Amino acid sequence: MAYTVVAHYRCAPEDDATVRAALVRAREATRAEPANLMYEVHAVEDEPGGFLLYERYTDREGFEAHKASAHFAEVIVGVVLPLLTERTITFGEVI
Repeated sequence: MAYTVVAHYRCAPEDDATVRAALVRAREATRAEPANLMYEVHAVEDEPGGFLLYERYTDREGFEAHKASAHFAEVIVGVVLPLLTERTITFGEVI
C-alpha cells in the first residue's frame, strides 16, 4: 500500500533561495530511490519562505529508507532543517 508524506516547511524570507535550491537537489536524488513513487516540491503562493512537499513511497519502509539515505542527511538534515522556522508533516496510507 502506498505511503504518503505531506510536509509544510517555512523559513525566513532571506533563506528562501537556499532552501529552494536544497529542496530541488533533494527532489532529484529522492526521485532516483527505488521506493519513491513521487516527490514534488512547491513554493507556497504569496508566502516567501513557504514550501509544500508531496511525497509518495511504495510503503512505509520505503520512506524510512529515504530518511536513512546519505542525500537526506546531507541536504535535508544538514541544510534545510536548520533554516526552518516551522515544519509540519502529515503521514497517510492510500485507502
